[in-house]
Amino acid sequence: MPAILQPTSSANWGLTALPPLSLYIHFPWCVKKCPYCDFNSHALRDGVPEREYIDALLRDLESCLPLVWGRPVTTIFMGGGTPSLFSAAAMDELLAGIRARVRLLPDAEITLEANPGTFEAEKFAGYRAAGINRLSIGIQSFNGDHLKALGRIHNDEEAHKAIEIAKRHFDNFNLDIMYALPSQTLAQAISDIDTAIAAGSTHLSAYHLTLEPNTLFHRYPPALPDDDTAADMQDAIETHLAAAGFEHYETSAFARPGRRARHNLNYWTFGDYLGIGAGAHAKISFPDKIIRQMRYKQPTEYLNQMAQGNAVQTEERVTLEQLPFEFMLNALRLIDGFDIDLFNHRTGLPITKVVHEIERAVADGLISRDLHHVQPTERGRRFLNTLLERFLPED
Repeated sequence: MPAILQPTSSANWGLTALPPLSLYIHFPWCVKKCPYCDFNSHALRDGVPEREYIDALLRDLESCLPLVWGRPVTTIFMGGGTPSLFSAAAMDELLAGIRARVRLLPDAEITLEANPGTFEAEKFAGYRAAGINRLSIGIQSFNGDHLKALGRIHNDEEAHKAIEIAKRHFDNFNLDIMYALPSQTLAQAISDIDTAIAAGSTHLSAYHLTLEPNTLFHRYPPALPDDDTAADMQDAIETHLAAAGFEHYETSAFARPGRRARHNLNYWTFGDYLGIGAGAHAKISFPDKIIRQMRYKQPTEYLNQMAQGNAVQTEERVTLEQLPFEFMLNALRLIDGFDIDLFNHRTGLPITKVVHEIERAVADGLISRDLHHVQPTERGRRFLNTLLERFLPED
C-alpha cells in the first residue's frame, strides 16, 4: 500500500484560499414542539412576529459583512423550526434584502424547510416567485399512526397534498423520512421509502430516530425496534433507493443524479457559512484563523440583543488541535470520502498531521486510502462514531 509522508511542522500554518461561503437562516418557531426534536425550536403562543424578525435578520446579516467582504454566497438554507410559517411576502422581502447586502450568485441554491401542516398552494407559489428554488419537506412518515406517535401536526393525507403542491411549483425538493419509529415494522419502513420514491422527489434524507437528551422521548422513551431490525431497515432503505436510481452520497442523504444538496455538501466539505437568526451557528475562515459563532438561542433574547446591535452570544477560534477532528466530523460522512488536497485546502494543515490516525483506521478496516484519496469503508460508515473518535484532540 502506498505510504503517506511522515508528519511535518505546522509552524507556517495558514489557508492559501478561502472556501465557498453559504448562508444559513434560522426560524425558531413551530406550531408545536415534537417529542423527538432537540433543535432550537419553540411552540408559537401569540403568532409569528414576522416584521420584527425579518428586520432583525437583515440587521444581523449586516453585522456579519465585515467578516466576509467581497465573498460570494453560493447557497442559502432557511431552516427551523418551521420557516414555512412565514408569509411569501416576508420571504420576498428577506431575499431582496439579502441580495442588496451580499453578492448572491445567480445560480445559488435557495432551500426552504417546510412542514406539510403549513402548505397552502398560493403561499408556495409566492415562495417560488421570491426566488426560493428548492424545498425540504418534513414528511417523516406516510403512516398516520406513526405520525401521531411522532407528534406531527399533519396526517398522511396532508403529507400527500403537500407533495402535490410542491410539485406544481418546484422541480427540486427533498423529503425527510424517519425510520426505526415506535412500533414500526420492517415492511412499514420500506413502504414509507417506496411511497417517497413514487412521489417524484429529487432528494431523500432517511434518518434513524434517536432519543436525544432534553426531549420528551428521552424522558419517556417509546418502544422502538431493536438494533437488528433497525439495521435491516437501513439496509432495505439503501437497497430500494439504489434500485430507484438514487445516489447514496452522505450518511443519511440520497439524491437523483445532479441533485445533491449543494448547501449541505458545503458543510460536509468543511466550507464556510454565515448563520443568522436565533441560535444560528457560523463558521468563517480567514487566511490565518477559523472562527465559530453562535447567536442567542431564545427568540425573545435574540430580538432584544439584536436591537442593541449584537446577536452573537459566543465566538471562539478553532485551535490547530481541533481542526483535524472538525474536518473529519464532516468529510467522513461522505460515502465517497475526500481528496487529500481538500484537507489541506480547508484546514491549512498537511495530511501528514493525521497520518498516524489514518493508518490506524486503515488497519482496523474503517478507512481505505491511497496517495490521493481517503474514504470510509462500509465498516467505517456503520461505526462512524468509532471512526471519528480516532481524530479527537488529546486532552
